[in-house]
Amino acid sequence: MTEDEKKQVAVFRYGIINEFVGGRRLDHGEQEQLLAEKCAHRWLIPFSGRSRISRSTLLRWVRIYLESSNKLESLYPKDRNDSGQVRVLDEDTCLALADLRRQMPKLTVVELIKLMHQKDLVTVGSVLNLSTVYRFLHSNNLMIKEQAAPTDRRKFEAELPNDMWQSDVMHGPHVTSGCKQHKCYLIAFIDDHSRLIPHGQFYLSEAVIPFMNAFAAAISKRGLPRKLYVDNGSAFRSRQLEYTTAALGIALIHAKPYQPQGKGKIERFFKTVRTQFLPAFSGTTLEDINTAFDFWLCEYNGREHSSTKQSPFKRFTSKMECLRAAPDNLRDYFRKTVRRRVNKDRTVVVDCRLYEAPVELIGKRVEILYFEEKPEQVEIRCGSTSYGLLRQVDLHVNNRVKRDKNGQIELVGESSVARGQVEVHDKSSGVSGQLWEAV
Repeated sequence: MTEDEKKQVAVFRYGIINEFVGGRRLDHGEQEQLLAEKCAHRWLIPFSGRSRISRSTLLRWVRIYLESSNKLESLYPKDRNDSGQVRVLDEDTCLALADLRRQMPKLTVVELIKLMHQKDLVTVGSVLNLSTVYRFLHSNNLMIKEQAAPTDRRKFEAELPNDMWQSDVMHGPHVTSGCKQHKCYLIAFIDDHSRLIPHGQFYLSEAVIPFMNAFAAAISKRGLPRKLYVDNGSAFRSRQLEYTTAALGIALIHAKPYQPQGKGKIERFFKTVRTQFLPAFSGTTLEDINTAFDFWLCEYNGREHSSTKQSPFKRFTSKMECLRAAPDNLRDYFRKTVRRRVNKDRTVVVDCRLYEAPVELIGKRVEILYFEEKPEQVEIRCGSTSYGLLRQVDLHVNNRVKRDKNGQIELVGESSVARGQVEVHDKSSGVSGQLWEAV
């Protein structure tokens, strides 16, 4: 207890016993009646969970106050002589526990208790529970972990615009989508040199597809960065991101796990979003928050930055000759690429959809390129040659394909056959389609 807390307790105690130690002497009957009343009363005792005071406690307070010649300090609560010591363990058990801890400093407390019992070092009658052992180890400075060597961290800044971008995801508020409330996520990029935000947008997910969409939008607006610095989330470790960055000549760098200091600039930007943008936002839908954020972001890129003393846009555009423009076919770089072997019935499976490949690719390893949000547009490549877009298998059309004894295709219903390709028309069902056939 502090000195002030002890003083409060002493004043409370004096207020209880002042009628017994005042100038007026009480006869035996009056004193007993007053003691009974005070013992039956419920008190709000300072720094205590109790509400009753026993007869013996009242008489002890009266005695020590009178013996001290009416000094208030005599009513101060006394400090325990065994403060900080474990009272449920005997001395031999404590010595054995401390010695075993020094021998095995990295052993967990649970294993330490188990080993104490195995070695029969616990005195009969003593109980080693977790709270008791933890208290003992802390009081004897036996829980201090070895301090790791300090890490050499230094501030850094890219020398030129688009030398390096940092990117991360911030958890945003809940917005209305359809008839339900969904949490939204801000995916943003920041140029390390100028602090310009190439692109930032709220999405309903932080998965690969939203991140790749945001990355494509950032590149189309501000050109190609030389490095992309991200953490170790699932979207940042995806093969699609690795393929896209490598194909565009962008070095993909991942931060060390559990060391967010390296992404300090994007984290500082997120703090600005939380403190300046979100408190003023009053919309309800995803479109509302993105519209408001676009307006706020234009203002952010145009005002002076506290670190650079320039606006991000002015600093970014001061060295335009260093920027690499995005390729004209930028969107093609963001297609997902998977590798498949064409089956004997010339089919390939892509995201649980069945497609038909050209006959000459049967048994060969091919590359399938497509956008996950548009799986119906699937391109097939073998080596460096593109064989165009694939079509999904139409089992009803295939059911009408028959071959004669020479292996030539015959179709049930009206048909027109061109060399290398078959046009199928069925008047009865209205089904039409194209079938690949080897020349």
